[in-house]
Amino acid sequence: MQAQFTQVRLFVPVGSLGAGVRADEVEAAIERGFDVMAMDAGSTDSGAAYLATGTSKNNRSAVKADLLLAMGAQARTGAKLIVGTAGQAGGDANVDWTVEIVREIAREKGYRPRIAVIYSEQTQATIKAKLAAGKVQPLAPLGPLDEATIEACDHIVALMGPEPYVAALDQGADIIIGGRSTDPAVLAAFPIWKGAPAGAAWHAGKTGECGAQCTLGSNLGTGVFLTIDAEGFEAEPLLPQNKCTVHTVSAHMLYENKNPFQLHEPGGMLDVSNARYEQVSDTRVRVTGSVWTPRPYTMKLEGAGGGLYQTLMLVGIADPFVLENLNLFHDRMQRALTRRIERTMGEAAGKFDVSLRIYGWNAVSGRPVPDDAPPPREVGVLCVITAETQDLANQMAKACNPYFFHLPLADGIELPSYGFPWTPAEVPRGQVYEFKLNHVVEVDDPLELVRFKWIDLAAAPEAAHA
Repeated sequence: MQAQFTQVRLFVPVGSLGAGVRADEVEAAIERGFDVMAMDAGSTDSGAAYLATGTSKNNRSAVKADLLLAMGAQARTGAKLIVGTAGQAGGDANVDWTVEIVREIAREKGYRPRIAVIYSEQTQATIKAKLAAGKVQPLAPLGPLDEATIEACDHIVALMGPEPYVAALDQGADIIIGGRSTDPAVLAAFPIWKGAPAGAAWHAGKTGECGAQCTLGSNLGTGVFLTIDAEGFEAEPLLPQNKCTVHTVSAHMLYENKNPFQLHEPGGMLDVSNARYEQVSDTRVRVTGSVWTPRPYTMKLEGAGGGLYQTLMLVGIADPFVLENLNLFHDRMQRALTRRIERTMGEAAGKFDVSLRIYGWNAVSGRPVPDDAPPPREVGVLCVITAETQDLANQMAKACNPYFFHLPLADGIELPSYGFPWTPAEVPRGQVYEFKLNHVVEVDDPLELVRFKWIDLAAAPEAAHA
C-alpha cells in the first residue's frame, strides 16, 4: 500500500524540449532536491506539417543538448524523467526520433535507465470503428466526421491524459517518452501517481506547462519549480533574480484556454473558480482551492494530411503611387495573375489559387484597412500560388513572373520594376499540410488507445558504439 501523500517536488526544466534547458537551473533544482522532471516537447502551434510528415520542427542537436542535461540530472538524482508529445507532434515517428536520441545519449554516457515508450497514434481503421459506434463527436467549428476525412489524414493522434504515464511509473520506468498528450497531463501524472489531490496536481500541471512562462521574467530562465502537497501547490523560479507573482501564476489559466476558471482535460474538468493565490515570499506563490470534477473519459483527436502544392514569389515596393493605392493594387495584381494563368495554361492548370499578402499593410490580420490609414513607407508583397502539383505551381509562377515584377497600377504609365530579393524568383514551398480533425473520441479505458514499448538498459545495456 502506498504511504500517505505528503508532497511532490516537480522540476520543469523548460516549456518545450529543445527550446534550451539551462544548466544553472538544473544545478539549482538538484540542490533543492526534486522527485521528478517533466516537460512537454511539442504543440500544434507550428502547424500541421510536423504531424503529417512525422518530423520535428526542432533541431536535433538542440533536443540532444536539452536531453543531455535532463538525463544527466536523472542519472545523478534517480528522479523520474517524463517527456510528453515527443518530437513536436507526438506521432509514432516523432516519438521514435526522440527515443533514438535518448538511446544515443545512454550509450555515450553509460546510463542504464528503464525507459517506457508510450504511443498514441491511431490507425484509420480504429477511428472509423469508433465513428461507426457513435463514439466520435466534433468540436466547434467542425461538423460531424466522415470516413473520407479520416482517409485524408496521413497521421492521427489521440491526446493522452496522465493515466498512461501512471501505468508506466507503476511498472518502474525511470524515463518515459510519451506520444501526443495534453500539456498539463504530462506534469500532473507523477503527483497523481503519488496520491496528490487531483485538483492541485492538474492546476500545478497547467501552471507549469510552459516552464518559466508563469514567472515574472521568462527571459530570466526557462524552468519552474512546483511543490504539490495535500492542500495545494507552490510555484517558484529556479534563479533568485526571477520571481513568481500572484498575477503571473493565476494568469496562466488563460493560456490557450477560453475560460480562465475551467480547464477541460481527459476524464474531467479542473475548476479554479474558488482557488486562492497567495504571495508567500518575494519569489513564491501558493495556490489552494483547486477542484477536479471527474467526467466521462474522452480524448481529443488530431489528424493531419497533405493537400495541394505552393510556390512563392516576393517583391518589395517603395513606389509612392502604389503605396497610396494598395487596395487597388492588390485587386489589379490578383486579377492580372489569375488571368495570366488561365490564358497561358488553360484547362491544364486544373484547380489553382493566387493569393497576395501585403506585409506592412494587412497581411497579418487580413482585415480591411481604414480609409484614413496613412500609406506605409514600403511594403513586401508575397505571392502564394497553390496548385495540384509542385510542377504546376512552379510553371504558374514562371508565367506570372513578368506581371508580378512589372505590373503598373494604371494603364498608360511608365512600366515599373519592383524589388525582388533573389533569383530565381520562384521558391517552391512544397505540399500544403492541414489539420483535418478537431474531434473527441469516447473511450471506456484511458489506456484503450495507447501502446507501450519498454527499453530496459539496466537489464541489457547497449554497446557503447552500437
